[in-house]
Amino acid sequence: MLGELWSDLRYRCRALFHRGAVEAELDQELRFHLERETEKYVREGIPRDEAVRRARVAFGSVDVVKEESRDGRGLALLEHVGQDLRYALRSLRRSPAFTLGVTLTLAFGIGANAAMFGIVDRLLFRAPPLLRESDTVHRVYLNWTYRGDRSAEGTYQYTRYLDLRRLTHSFSDWAAFSNRTLPVGTGPDARELTVGTVSASFFDFFDTQPVLGRFFTAAEDSVPVGATVAVLGYGYWQTHLGGRTDVLGQPLMIGTTNYTIIGVAPREFQGLPDQSVPAVYIPITTYAGTFMNGRRVPGYYTTYNWGWLSAIARRRPGVTLEQANADLSQAFTASWTQEVALDPRTPSLASARPAAVAAPVQSERGPRQGKVSRVATWIWGVAAVVLLVACANVANLLLARALFRRRETALRLALGVSRARLAGQLLIESLVLAVLGGGAGLLLAQWGGAVLGRLFLPEYQAGVTLADGRTLLCVLLAVLTAGCLIGLAPVLQSRRADLAEDLKAGSRKAGHRRSRMRTALLLLQATLSVVLLIGAGLFVRSLAEVRGLRLGYDVDPVLYIQLNTRGGGLDQAGQIQFRRTMLETARTLPGVTSAALGITVPFWDTWGDDLFVPGIDSVDRLGNFTLQAGTPEYFKTIGTRILRGRGFTAEDRAQAPRVMVVSEAMAATLWPGENPLGKCVRVGADTMPCSTVVGVAENIRQRSLREDPGLNYYMPLEQYHPDAAALFLRVAGEADKVKESLRRQLQPLMPGDGYVLVNSMRDIVGPQVRSWELGATMFLIFGALALVLAAIGLYSVIAYDVAQRTRELGIRIALGAATEDVVGLVTRDGLRFVLTGAVLGGAIALGAGRWIAPLLYAVTPGDPLVYGVVAGVLLLVAAIASLVPAWRATRVNPSLTLRSE
Repeated sequence: MLGELWSDLRYRCRALFHRGAVEAELDQELRFHLERETEKYVREGIPRDEAVRRARVAFGSVDVVKEESRDGRGLALLEHVGQDLRYALRSLRRSPAFTLGVTLTLAFGIGANAAMFGIVDRLLFRAPPLLRESDTVHRVYLNWTYRGDRSAEGTYQYTRYLDLRRLTHSFSDWAAFSNRTLPVGTGPDARELTVGTVSASFFDFFDTQPVLGRFFTAAEDSVPVGATVAVLGYGYWQTHLGGRTDVLGQPLMIGTTNYTIIGVAPREFQGLPDQSVPAVYIPITTYAGTFMNGRRVPGYYTTYNWGWLSAIARRRPGVTLEQANADLSQAFTASWTQEVALDPRTPSLASARPAAVAAPVQSERGPRQGKVSRVATWIWGVAAVVLLVACANVANLLLARALFRRRETALRLALGVSRARLAGQLLIESLVLAVLGGGAGLLLAQWGGAVLGRLFLPEYQAGVTLADGRTLLCVLLAVLTAGCLIGLAPVLQSRRADLAEDLKAGSRKAGHRRSRMRTALLLLQATLSVVLLIGAGLFVRSLAEVRGLRLGYDVDPVLYIQLNTRGGGLDQAGQIQFRRTMLETARTLPGVTSAALGITVPFWDTWGDDLFVPGIDSVDRLGNFTLQAGTPEYFKTIGTRILRGRGFTAEDRAQAPRVMVVSEAMAATLWPGENPLGKCVRVGADTMPCSTVVGVAENIRQRSLREDPGLNYYMPLEQYHPDAAALFLRVAGEADKVKESLRRQLQPLMPGDGYVLVNSMRDIVGPQVRSWELGATMFLIFGALALVLAAIGLYSVIAYDVAQRTRELGIRIALGAATEDVVGLVTRDGLRFVLTGAVLGGAIALGAGRWIAPLLYAVTPGDPLVYGVVAGVLLLVAAIASLVPAWRATRVNPSLTLRSE
């Protein structure tokens, strides 16, 4: 059977590309059969001439037999498709402006979908490169209840990881990993880069081998401290080390430790890049067993105090996901029991109700999906809406084109072309336009995908669209969908063609019976444009609310400077003196208006300590209180206002009575209705001296822009860990413009291999606003594109109607109609379409509001201001789109019009 199929396929290909040879073979075969039939009659004694005549009669018409042969082998269909394709190409070549306009319109819709598919695919669907049997690999999440809230955490302790690996039986392989930002290199060349701290088993999950050297082994990744070996990422090897092959065995300082380079990972290997592709990989036990932010963590593998890593596991063959989840939950329960035995303060098993789940390896598909991926998914849907608007626009243009070609269509029908053949020709023309639009859209996606990737994916690999099979498949589906959608309207119209009327009327009549279809398409464009514009307006309002939010500190003029000495041979007294020197030096730098030291920074690092307040049994149950310790100018530098009392002064030294400033929310929580000034708070232990509350500061947001309890307290730096402070600078103007200059001036003052890392507060707060910025930007772009397409569609419909109503308008002008009457007559139709679309689009947006509401900030999905502005913009655009054909209508010469009729 396969042989027959292959033979038939070869024949069809020859018939398609070598038609002359196949036709010659068919003629030769028919002559052979006629000669055999003739010889049969001759052998019966019939004269040859009569035998030839009888053979031809018996055989039938040669042309009919040829046609039946072609039909039997499917050649007729191929010929018809080829003819229709050539006709479509000739027709489109004769109308270059029309073809270009349609191609660009579809290119925007298809390109937007291809680019957004590439983003969403990488965020949610595509497995990490080189991951083996990705459908059996899972990221493990832990759930438990604390203070009434059910958590779903993807990071936990190394001890917990060991427990899960030891106590489960449903998984064949386990690996731990954590991307950490650490200084790599020495001196001025040191840079904070992403370092992959991974277990040795991590590499076994991937089909990969190093391009140089080797990966580290299990023996080099063992507790308490692994070997100081490192595997370079391919990108770091190329950009920082020039791709040299002699790097093996060379030292590389990472954090505070010198590592020996033993290998280089291949270009395609990216690990599990939740944030960015690691520059270098080191054993996870080496990182945990040496230093973490200057603090040694000796019991990381025996206690449950430090939650910092994630884990992946490979499910055994034959184990279902439900069985694996049950096994994980049982192991987590046993591990929780061990933690309770070690630390009695751990919530009981009954109250915590621990459970675990094996989720997809992509973090954005886990229980803690980020806002960026949700916004990206919404924007992909928006891109699909833009494609629908583009298809409606093109369908309207094709309808107008078909109406102008009515005489040609009628003549073809009169000459015997079937309506099915005519519909097929129209559909092929639409598919040709869609293919042209898809090709142009792919080029747009190649450029736009790189731009969008930098917005949505920190380590997006630009330039992969044209070579990516999944994206190409998406474009193919978009092309087929667009081709069918834009061809549907003219095909339906052709089925209702009035042959006699069209032959008689030509292109003179208005084609009123088709106006309903064009009106429906125009309403669809207006409705979808309103939906997109409302979404854009809601995100813009959200972004404005976020940017106008008072965070409790200033953002634009403040710099956060990390002074990482990497040990530097300094003891605690040396560290304190070094930081004081840097503080005094920073105050003298040009452009610096104020400087202070502090130990934490919002959204990056928070500290806390046990608090004890007279009259309160447990402060901890009232909330999570966070600490900031700073020098006297801290509040002035950061911009946090003191509402009552005072801040710190130079008199608040280590030997002076302890003092504290509390936030307004903390004061209300601990002493509701009372004056907090003068209250006593003991920090660290109930035996510590009182820290007297001397001031109340405004609340700050340091964990979330949405809901932050603002439970913060402040202590003088000299009274709390003065050796671990960072530098805060307040500058005149925008901090981003001077941060590199200040870094260059401070770097030479660092001891040994120490380095300076300068970040503006805008760098720190910016990622918190990212989802609203993305939503506002992309909704505005796609909404504006949809609006432009809708305006073009409105213009084309009204312009066509004006052209078809030339006689009517001429008669009106001849009878004395004023210019404003003619303009009003034309523009009212356009405004009526738009108003109807605004009502329908507003209703759809209101209905979909409950899904988009979680992505907004301080704005309701039914915000009246947004709806009012969108309606105004739409009416303005409709008026502009209607005025040009309306002005043309006033230029109609009634005498010429009536004479032509």
